[in-house]
Amino acid sequence: MNVDVRPRPDRSTVSTGLLQVSGLTKRFGGLVAVKDMSFSIKPGEILGLIGPNGSGKSTVMKLIMGIERPNAGRVVIDGVDVAGWPSHRIARQGVGLVFQHSRPLHRQTVGENIKLALLPDALLKLFADPAVEGKARAIAERVGLGAVFDRRPATLPFADLRRLELAKAIARNPKVVLVDEPFAGLTAGEVAAFSKLIAGFREEGRAVLLVDHNVKSVAALVDRVLAMYLGEFVAEGSAEHVMANPTVRQVYLGAGSIETSARPELDQKPGPPLLEVKDVGVLYGKAQALQSVSIHVREGEFVSVVGLNGAGKTTLFNAISGLVPYSGSIVWGGDTLAGRTAGSIARGGIVQCPESRELFGTMSVRENLDLGGARLSNGDRTAKLDWLFELFPILKSRATQAAGKMSGGEQQMLAIARALMMQPKLLILDEPTLGLAPVILEQLSHALERLRNTTPITVLLGEQNVTFALPHADRVYVLEHARIIWEGDPARFASEAGKAYL
Repeated sequence: MNVDVRPRPDRSTVSTGLLQVSGLTKRFGGLVAVKDMSFSIKPGEILGLIGPNGSGKSTVMKLIMGIERPNAGRVVIDGVDVAGWPSHRIARQGVGLVFQHSRPLHRQTVGENIKLALLPDALLKLFADPAVEGKARAIAERVGLGAVFDRRPATLPFADLRRLELAKAIARNPKVVLVDEPFAGLTAGEVAAFSKLIAGFREEGRAVLLVDHNVKSVAALVDRVLAMYLGEFVAEGSAEHVMANPTVRQVYLGAGSIETSARPELDQKPGPPLLEVKDVGVLYGKAQALQSVSIHVREGEFVSVVGLNGAGKTTLFNAISGLVPYSGSIVWGGDTLAGRTAGSIARGGIVQCPESRELFGTMSVRENLDLGGARLSNGDRTAKLDWLFELFPILKSRATQAAGKMSGGEQQMLAIARALMMQPKLLILDEPTLGLAPVILEQLSHALERLRNTTPITVLLGEQNVTFALPHADRVYVLEHARIIWEGDPARFASEAGKAYL
């Protein structure tokens, strides 16, 4: 999809911003990760930076903090251009970064972690202010860590570890605060508490840049939103204005109107569903990636799980595939999947085509497909290949080409074809449209429609792009912030869930 870069709003704030970014560009080889990005943040203002995975949000933050060096552009902190400076010098200039992943010193207590952040970093000042203990306790109380001041990080719940990152940032007394994914892994109540803490930075006159996948929580907190896609500026303004922007909605929802073609008779089949996920929860360390998720899929049904990046779709699929530990139960064909290996689950008929594709780049298209069909007889493998080359004709003409030399769309077709070579009873497709051009989306859509109409295969599709997901769905689940918040047939989605999706 081509980004529709429209004239930007008035930049009169650039001259008064505490943080001023102009013309920021970063290339990784031939990939332009950030292109000519410009924005400013005034004292006491929170700017939310949004965009799907791969948009360049984290790269922008790393460029400001000095973790990456820009190829072009300026990063001005309180009148001083720090572009290209090392991180420690930028930190001294007044920039603090609240990391997405907690990085405490585990042998030290909460209080000692905060005290270390309060220590001066100049060699001429080797001793801390005698009042450092009181300051550390005051900061701990402010972020809700007063009761655990003397405990070590390993004993804390996930939310308290995130609070500790905020406390360390506060201790450095930054002018500009960069907050990376503060809401990831938090419950709704914890998100509200963290929003209040971040809002405190505004009250203190700090400039805040906030990046998070939780678009709704970002919109509720920030003063302005800047949306980017594929490294480029898309829109900027109030949250309401940006969310209504046609290009932003296309990036998140997909192009075109929502069309549906559900087959409700499939949900009326007698007996238990083919797959039943009940009250499944997944933790990554102490972060809640899934919380009490329940879905079911009947034989022959196409079910779509839609949600923004970071909602938990991949985690759900990895739990079903036996790739991550989980609580709750997953039943396949009447038998529990608990204790089974990922290989056993795949051989039993559940085959996942991952978002990352996981092709063997130096091997040819044919060799990748042969690996998928390794357990087939020679005759069955040949017949399956003929069918797949008819389903995806481009793969036949590319049969001897190395997979790593193919376009992204061709690689996606190959990844799906390799999964189909394993003769799945349930095919799990994780974000198959990610980063693909419209012409490729149309080809994938035709292929899925043919699978739906001419084979008995069952499909579980995870997508952010609802205009792609819904036409191929008999039922839809909406996954938001680790929980299922809506379930229904596609025809009801637009009226009941579509407006609230962003």
